[in-house]
Amino acid sequence: MFKIDYSQNCFLKDGQPFRYISGSIHYHRVPSFYWKDRLLKMKMAGLNAIQMYIPWNFHEPLPGQYQFSDDHDVEHFIQLAHEMGLLVILRPGPYICAEWDMGGLPAWLLEKECIVLRSSDPDYLAAVDKWLGVLLPKIKPLLYQNGGPIITVQVENEYGSYFTCDYDYLRFLQNRFRYHLGDEVLLFTTDGARETLLQCGTLQGLYATVDFGAGSNITAAFEIQRKTEPRGPLVNSEFYTGWLDHWGQPHSRVSTEAVTSSLYNMLALGANVNMYMFMGGTNFAYWNGANTPYAAQPTSYDYDAPLTEAGDLTEKYFAVRDIIRKFEKVPDGPIPPSTPKFAYGKVALKKLKTVGEALNILSPSGPTKSIYPLTFVQVKQYFGFVLYRTTLPKNCSDPTPLSAPINGVRDRAYVSVNGVPQGILERNQVFTVNITGEAGATLDVLVENMGRVNYGRYNNDFKGLISNLTLGCSILTDWLIFPLNAENAVRGHLGGWGGHGNSCHVEPEPHSSSNFTLPAFYVGNFSIPAGIPDLPQDTFIQFPGWTKGQVWINGFNLGRYWPARGPQMTLFVPQHILVTSAPNTVTVLELERAPCSSVDPALCTVEFVDKPVISTAVTYSHLPTWPDHV
Repeated sequence: MFKIDYSQNCFLKDGQPFRYISGSIHYHRVPSFYWKDRLLKMKMAGLNAIQMYIPWNFHEPLPGQYQFSDDHDVEHFIQLAHEMGLLVILRPGPYICAEWDMGGLPAWLLEKECIVLRSSDPDYLAAVDKWLGVLLPKIKPLLYQNGGPIITVQVENEYGSYFTCDYDYLRFLQNRFRYHLGDEVLLFTTDGARETLLQCGTLQGLYATVDFGAGSNITAAFEIQRKTEPRGPLVNSEFYTGWLDHWGQPHSRVSTEAVTSSLYNMLALGANVNMYMFMGGTNFAYWNGANTPYAAQPTSYDYDAPLTEAGDLTEKYFAVRDIIRKFEKVPDGPIPPSTPKFAYGKVALKKLKTVGEALNILSPSGPTKSIYPLTFVQVKQYFGFVLYRTTLPKNCSDPTPLSAPINGVRDRAYVSVNGVPQGILERNQVFTVNITGEAGATLDVLVENMGRVNYGRYNNDFKGLISNLTLGCSILTDWLIFPLNAENAVRGHLGGWGGHGNSCHVEPEPHSSSNFTLPAFYVGNFSIPAGIPDLPQDTFIQFPGWTKGQVWINGFNLGRYWPARGPQMTLFVPQHILVTSAPNTVTVLELERAPCSSVDPALCTVEFVDKPVISTAVTYSHLPTWPDHV
């Protein structure tokens, strides 16, 4: 059994006092190929537990369609931890924050536009109830009292930081967790170490814990916990070993000394500590979240954690291990080494098709017609891109303002007229771009969803054109709206090579005075020799001369690149997506400006290197004050 001993202010495990020293790892940010390696490194650091979220949207991408295999096999991940002797602190949400798209809530919930998320809204509760009815029965056999590794289960996440403050919602969750998991499971909550946050985030019957980072006043933080829980174990559920990043802002770092000093002091108090993060990982594909004022998080979720994004050992890892061994026995034996990396070098790319040329492949079912723009959710496109097309209602021989007057672009829009790039509209930043063209010319507005807000009251984050666009003083109407299925198109090589053979082919674009090229796909390949031991190996891809876009390797969506803004310049490429049996295909969707030209085809390259660069100086900075949260 695992329970609380209120008389001794500690946990009891099988009747004996117990203290956990834990680290957070997100299985959804680490390929299943590497789960065992990362967990073993955590075990060898002296941890006796891991903490993990379960993102609802990762497992139910469409209503009633569930994914629990391969990289989504959460039961297998928990079993691996169990096999290594690691206990599990489970955080199944339904909301998780975690710098993950919409905090783990599925975007399809927004099909009811007025839904109040994380509340007693009946439509929200019905969806949550159905989801928990699928998930929690999978979890029950893995509870500690049933022979599994799960010792505690968190209800919701930092709910005291949300505006609804709906105790009926928390009671509903408590009831469903008890119904599916039983009365013996230890349920808890986590909130920031401020009295106001615990007022709305806690509920009788759920053990209240707090979170705070290095440099915080430890005594004062635990005194906040004690106001809600006068007796019981001290718990810091999120002790921050680093911090999150945003595009256009410097890479976050927290010094090793600050982390180890606070860790030592908490352990000396007898507190239970979970280090968030111990291993960060990667926001593959479109999974990154965003904060408000709107700032999206990058593809790397390195977090300056003890294990890097690629699972490599750091100075911080060994320093944390040295602190833990002052209090607990650290396992004997070798620590798995950092994985070798390989610089495969430059790969020449060629332009395949613009988005416009590939529309029949990207949107095979064709457009939706609407007088006014529809959001992503309204056309059942939850991630990626939607193309909005209409015609200019009048001559714009002089530059004419195309505007999103009420900040209606979510999140970036790439504008062209008759195949001539005009500029970019950007949420909170750029509301107007001047365009030219004749009456009847085709206006294309390619809108990118940059990731939904994951924290705070605005996580009902609708994407696309959420309001009208105006040309001069006129509202534009009669739209064709194309949801783009880039994943299927890339896996199908966008319908082939367009008859260009294997030569580098760059079509001249219509004259444009702007510094932009049309959004377009570029493709190249490289071979890894077979028969050489230990290949393929992990690597990193960088984009010299490229601006912003999305990249796939062998059909696997690595994520977003944005070297023009930084701080991340390279993307992690895990070895398991590479092959030696055939050429590896690199597909790049460049949205703003490609370096390719018929004058110098050699510039149309990407490069595989053996060292990451995630902390370059940024070329753009917008630094709001972020709340103390994760």
